[in-house]
Amino acid sequence: MNSLLKKAIAECFGTFVLVFVACGVALATGGSLVATSLAFGLVIVAMAFSIGRISGCHINPAVSLGCLLTKRMTVKDFLVYVCAQCVGAILGALLVFGCFKMAGVVGNYAFGASNYAVGGDYSFGGVVAALITEVVLTFIFVLVILNVTDKKADESGVSKFAGLIIGLTLTLVHLIGINLTGTSVNPARSLGTAVANLVYGSGEAKALAHLWMFIVGPLCGGALAALCYNVLFAKDAKDESSNL
Repeated sequence: MNSLLKKAIAECFGTFVLVFVACGVALATGGSLVATSLAFGLVIVAMAFSIGRISGCHINPAVSLGCLLTKRMTVKDFLVYVCAQCVGAILGALLVFGCFKMAGVVGNYAFGASNYAVGGDYSFGGVVAALITEVVLTFIFVLVILNVTDKKADESGVSKFAGLIIGLTLTLVHLIGINLTGTSVNPARSLGTAVANLVYGSGEAKALAHLWMFIVGPLCGGALAALCYNVLFAKDAKDESSNL
């Protein structure tokens, strides 16, 4: 099987699991801060140690953008990854929302999609606050990923724990972000749950209308993380190697 196809399948599967399990926990627990944060983090750990060796376990367009801008992947690979991630997220959201609906379980479906502005405030201030939150949280998340998966981390042995570190970081950003934006930091995840809300008529007609914030914010955060890595950390690693 073609290598890129294998990676695409892995990314699709990984994003499917992320959305199905983590957003499922959010629905089942009414958006519990701790339970939902742990669910997202633990899924990342599980997927990192299962599909990580195939695709690197991005399962997030913002992460893939960071890898593209740090020259860890080609434009072709990036586009394939993002398409696979979006397909996986939509399938995962449709299935988990559908299961809850068929079972007659009353859940917080709005949370499964995201709080589309801080505190439900759709004013200019709410939108700006949501964007800033998503940019900052994604910046932190992607910067950690870029650092614990680079060559220097591999040489020091840190990369052996990369999956755990990344999972804990995602848990951390959810702990602070859930009550602010619902925490996206992942455009594919937000796209999937927005589509599912629209399909199942969960009363979230604004889901797609406000989706742009949860695409623009995370992608800007991922790009800023790549810029920071290229200016600071990548240069530092290059300077150290030149002095050997």
